[in-house]
Amino acid sequence: MGEAGATGRQKTIVGVIGGTGLYELPGLVQVEQINVDTPFGAPSSPITRGLLDGVEFLFLSRHAPGHVLLPSEINYRANIFALKLLGAQWCISVSAVGSLREEIAPGDIVLPEQLIDRTRGRSSTFFGNGIVAHIPFADPFCPTLNNVLRETALSLSREQQFRVHTEATYVVMEGPAFSTRAESHLYRSWGASIIGMTGLPEAKLAREAELSYAVLAMSTDYDCWRSETADVDVPDLLETMQRNVVTAKAVLRAAAPRLLASTPSLLAANALQHAIITDPAVIPAEVKEKLSPLIGRYIN
Repeated sequence: MGEAGATGRQKTIVGVIGGTGLYELPGLVQVEQINVDTPFGAPSSPITRGLLDGVEFLFLSRHAPGHVLLPSEINYRANIFALKLLGAQWCISVSAVGSLREEIAPGDIVLPEQLIDRTRGRSSTFFGNGIVAHIPFADPFCPTLNNVLRETALSLSREQQFRVHTEATYVVMEGPAFSTRAESHLYRSWGASIIGMTGLPEAKLAREAELSYAVLAMSTDYDCWRSETADVDVPDLLETMQRNVVTAKAVLRAAAPRLLASTPSLLAANALQHAIITDPAVIPAEVKEKLSPLIGRYIN
């Protein structure tokens, strides 16, 4: 958990899950790499830890260095658990997405507020094996963190020449293939705004870990619904992604002082308070020990 500083205030520790190199922020000091073991295996990469304006950042490469993991191969449980073990209270997911809306252009930032799950067979909970928990998930993102990212992005948008979109719905598909044209039109008919492959189960696990989680989505293309443009083209997508990394770094850098002055929402920070319904007396001792970083506040 986050350590208290000399003033008694808890340290601000922010996990960032995204691509390799996000940690190359101007002003980041005391940079080190940490290997973390979790009960769910190894995370996608070592954690790069550093300090920026009084905030401790923990950077994790979602697809591993060199981008070698498919979205369905990512050990989401180990990634989130590792950040929890290192004391993170906040978790920012930097994600490349396709746009399902005319007004969301490649290079724009999107801060979704809702999710639609189209994944299959991914491990989406830390619970089971003798303990049952049902987290509230009607609003899957922390409103406090979304507000911090929105205010930060808007403050940079004119200088950086990108637009910021909110109140969006994010469809998470299985991949690794992109959508068919019929699927793309279907998701648009549902009112979805963006589509990607990694928002789930990441968001569910972050909620179970009581992390304040939000997605900083970076639009790369128009998926395949838009007849005026070509379908998703990987070289063009990669070029846009490189530009988006610059934008993401600027947002993360500027968000640090806002996060230092903010407190995670109760929605996120107390998600397990009434979620665990198993009688503590029958939870196996080894399960209690395994999940103690998550449930220790509630079950000894």
